[in-house]
Amino acid sequence: MKGQLTAKKLVIKVTVGLAVLLAAMSACSFIGSEKVSLRAVLDGSVGPATVNPDYEIFVGVRLPRIFLAAIVGAALASSGVVCQALLRNPLADPYILGVSSGAGLGAVIAVISGLNWTFIGRSPISVFAFVGALGTVWLVWFLGRLTGKFHIIGLLLAGVVVNTFFSALIMFLTLVAKSQQVYATIFWLMGNMVEENFLVLWCGAGCVVGGILVLFFVAPQLNALSFGEEDAKSMGVNIGRTQIIAFGVAAFITAIAVSLSGLVGFVGLVVPHGTRLVFGPDHRQLLPLSAIIGAIFLVVADTFARIVVAPAQLPVGVVTAIVGGPFFLILLIKYSRKVSWLK
Repeated sequence: MKGQLTAKKLVIKVTVGLAVLLAAMSACSFIGSEKVSLRAVLDGSVGPATVNPDYEIFVGVRLPRIFLAAIVGAALASSGVVCQALLRNPLADPYILGVSSGAGLGAVIAVISGLNWTFIGRSPISVFAFVGALGTVWLVWFLGRLTGKFHIIGLLLAGVVVNTFFSALIMFLTLVAKSQQVYATIFWLMGNMVEENFLVLWCGAGCVVGGILVLFFVAPQLNALSFGEEDAKSMGVNIGRTQIIAFGVAAFITAIAVSLSGLVGFVGLVVPHGTRLVFGPDHRQLLPLSAIIGAIFLVVADTFARIVVAPAQLPVGVVTAIVGGPFFLILLIKYSRKVSWLK
């Protein structure tokens, strides 16, 4: 069939996407409030007595931020694909299942407690946010499963209730915190890319890429689940195992992304849905292409956040919401007839 997805077509699309991602990362690495010379960067670090500012800015500041943005964007976008498939809801995103409230509560607790230790190079905020995000998602999953047959609806309701309850706790703790602690909390909650050492980036990238590969291998089962559990069961899909694997991996890589960058909204909603509107609902291509497009989107958004009010910087979460909203509406108007669940 002419429109059928083949391995060759998938490889071509993914290869082109990766090439565009690499081009975007390369271009954004030379964009900023300070001009950087490629020749000076290639000269490398001169030595302890003499500093090469171009090299230090490029290697020590911009590359880590760009790699981090790519990691976070890929994680949130691929997690959004899974949430929309499992919940059969095009408006679902990773945060609907409690990730944002759990991570936020963990971060607030770390900030107001005044902890200053590090764990594998991570601050208490990142560690507490990761634990809070992962723990809350599994709490929501457990509460949703208690509803039995209609656990998808229960999952959504549990996510809403837990999000609301934890958000109230966050507001209470913010009110009783000191002014400097409040500022640090709000800054983290708005989502920001900060310079990370390359060990943290490599570990984060390895976990996210590994998670996306696992999700890719359950993509055929996600295709079946998109039609409903009864139809998927008739196709021979082990629904329980597929849901646990997909949900667990999506929660894990989302928790990693949140612990690295704070709460960056809109990526997990806009990118998967926009990719589906353009390329179709087949999860075999939807997952990898959404991850790549999510990485490109957040790299460009973070670059814009660095320069729009330079030398100050906007939280990247603000940029994703401002830019992503109108762009998503354009895609929705142009391609909505191609997607069956929008009819």
